[in-house]
Amino acid sequence: MTSVTLYHNPRCSKSRAVLALLEENDISPELVYYMDNPPDVKQLKALMKKLGMQVRDVLRRNEPEYEELGLDDENLAEEIVLDLLARHPRLLQRPIVVADGRAIIGRPPEAVLPFIEDL
Repeated sequence: MTSVTLYHNPRCSKSRAVLALLEENDISPELVYYMDNPPDVKQLKALMKKLGMQVRDVLRRNEPEYEELGLDDENLAEEIVLDLLARHPRLLQRPIVVADGRAIIGRPPEAVLPFIEDL
């Protein structure tokens, strides 16, 4: 069976819902508690590639840090944004499911169902 990883925040209801959906489909993902062990810049770049997204696409714009860190400045270089995201993991959209070299953000949680059908 394919290895599945879930970037998980147990305090997030969406993350808990995605974990429950995976388990209901007999998938026991490897849990990455990214708030306790944030991905570094290299890991974030790999994650962006698997998601097929740019780093700004995965930022939680409603978090206070977003504005406090100046992330609303669209002229910030990607490397700066990646560095800030690595240091402030709360800004990362969640949950993220990774499998077979690709990834998806589980918002809404049901979005993961078509993703896991082929696993």
